[in-house]
Amino acid sequence: MSGPPRPDAVIVGAGIVGAACAYELARAGLRVMVCDTAFPGSGATAAGMGHIVVMDDSPAQLALTALSRRVWADLAPGLSAPCEDRAPGTLWIAADPGEMRAVEDKRALCASVGVRAEVLDRDALAAAEPNLRPGLAGALLVPDDRVLYPPGAARWLLEAAREHGAVIRAGVTASAVAPGSVTLHAAGRTEKTDAGAIVLAAGIDTGSLIPGLPVVPRKGHLVITDRYPGLVRHQLVELGYLHSAHTMTGASTAFNLQPRATGQVLIGSSRELVGRDASINRAIVADMVRRAVEFVPRLGHCLAIRTWTGFRPATPDALPLIGAWPAVPGVWIAAGHEGLGITTATGTAALIAAGVLGTAPPIDAAPFRPDRPMHAAEAA
Repeated sequence: MSGPPRPDAVIVGAGIVGAACAYELARAGLRVMVCDTAFPGSGATAAGMGHIVVMDDSPAQLALTALSRRVWADLAPGLSAPCEDRAPGTLWIAADPGEMRAVEDKRALCASVGVRAEVLDRDALAAAEPNLRPGLAGALLVPDDRVLYPPGAARWLLEAAREHGAVIRAGVTASAVAPGSVTLHAAGRTEKTDAGAIVLAAGIDTGSLIPGLPVVPRKGHLVITDRYPGLVRHQLVELGYLHSAHTMTGASTAFNLQPRATGQVLIGSSRELVGRDASINRAIVADMVRRAVEFVPRLGHCLAIRTWTGFRPATPDALPLIGAWPAVPGVWIAAGHEGLGITTATGTAALIAAGVLGTAPPIDAAPFRPDRPMHAAEAA
């Protein structure tokens, strides 16, 4: 009796990135198997904010996030209710006239990749978000940015992949990769599975399969409130967010609020390099909340119902690792997305699918090569 057919691709990791890769490869006609040590949508996906946002810290990041948001927008009409998909847009807030000068530069960068953006002055910002503190200089409105519930979106992508024949296996751990094969452990049994492509999308655990891969865990905190519909209308981010997000020394916080479909408000964000210590740093949480209340004073009267931490897979140069790993033929890396894994899952999947299928990538894939050189200071 013959066993199940040999998969064309094995994807290690059923978070949002692995789920998106499974969807792209399965709908292209490949036989796909997805395995995860825990369960679909766990790990960093379960801990994330769920923003689908265009970011412009570098040309490569801008290209990848703009591509990814377009793909998410294409998927949006078919997403199920548990995905909680909405398009409230993002307001990048300028606290003073000096920051307003950066708003126009940001608008021009958005325009360069076909992303709609509008400069709001002081009065227009106050009308758009009445609960912001008075006196802010203005903002850049990016109206097509989206928000969704990451675990729901990951499960939707996996179910869509399953409809194209993909097999999803939870409670299965990958322990080693070799050219054209991966060693899996499940229920006390070990098996070696052959496949043409092995896609490693296991977040902070990807490095356990590829020694020396430059991915480190970066802890973040989030706080969610009770339900206060209308308190915040857009995703709100301070203009200094990118500098804080990409400073790889010490701990940092930045103002970031997100309205949820439930009427709750998600308060972010923080970053720490503390290994895998998942404990809550109360000083950092206090600073996050203080900054949020400074921007939206009414938050000081709201009830916070939960605080949690998660680990973002970070790289030294703030770009994900996407593409073939030359040292092990047949192995592909889709990891190191840090705080943009939810946004860039779809663009990552498009690049991985193009590489595996041998088709032209939708954007320049070179900046994301997993074996790219990194400056010694970045890699420290």
